Amino acid sequence: MEGPLFWILFNAFILALLALDLFVLRRGPRPIRFKEAAVQSIAWIALAAGFGVLVYFWRGPQKALEFTTGYLIEESLSVDNLFVFLVLFNYFRVEPQYQRKVLSWGIIGALVMRGLFIVLGVGLVSRFHWVIYLFGVFLIYTGAKLLRSEEKEVDPERGLVLRLVRRWLPITEDFVDGHFFVQREGRRWATPLFVVLLIVETTDVLFAVDSIPAILAISKDPFIVYTSNVFAILGLRALYFALAGMLELFHYLHYGLAVILMFIGAKMLASHWYDLPTYLALIVVASVLALSVAASLVFKPKRKQAET
Repeated sequence: MEGPLFWILFNAFILALLALDLFVLRRGPRPIRFKEAAVQSIAWIALAAGFGVLVYFWRGPQKALEFTTGYLIEESLSVDNLFVFLVLFNYFRVEPQYQRKVLSWGIIGALVMRGLFIVLGVGLVSRFHWVIYLFGVFLIYTGAKLLRSEEKEVDPERGLVLRLVRRWLPITEDFVDGHFFVQREGRRWATPLFVVLLIVETTDVLFAVDSIPAILAISKDPFIVYTSNVFAILGLRALYFALAGMLELFHYLHYGLAVILMFIGAKMLASHWYDLPTYLALIVVASVLALSVAASLVFKPKRKQAET
């Protein structure tokens, strides 16, 4: 069990990285180009890999394997979530330089909310072991629902958040140079960019409902659960800009994620009788992801085949 000093130092390190990214390297309100985003994505993945090596020598091979598996699951779920961000940005017509700002502050909110979910989830599983079976059933249900859907549908107009914001806050017509709030006529007005940020933050709550139970199937160690989530979230913004132009290519990815969620749910339900080794779980997760990505690149979706 890590003491308070570890959590203080680790979170100070993460905050330093975020401060460097937000206030030192941002170079004004400009979009991130593909090359820059790709380099940043590789850097974040390398940082996570380096931390995994540290875990290997510090906590042993089993914990390193749990971290790697958890990171892979969280990163793959994050990629699927990028589809939702793409729809939101297109719907609200957010320019690329402002997308960067929304994702940057969205990451900070996501880290706080994931931390709260992890504390709650680990606490529930530790005190009430039967909760793990509820998580298992929930993941199987979520995976089966995702498996039946052909594509991720997002309609911001039907969302409760957008309706509440429009009811309680005056909203400007334009983005006002990327500000979240402006002062007009003696009143504070929200801009559409704040609305987008609010929807992104609330959407991440829904994402966490899937991802936290999934990682708890791999490890119940708060150290592993928290750090794997943090490293997956940190690279999310750069990954979005690196893949934004190619997201539509991964049209079979959500089927692979559905299978992974159902597999993890089944692992949870069977844990009372058989505890599947982590290395086998890692092999299954990596294989399913690789197959779904390969199928996306090789085969066209049926509706596109019909058009050609």
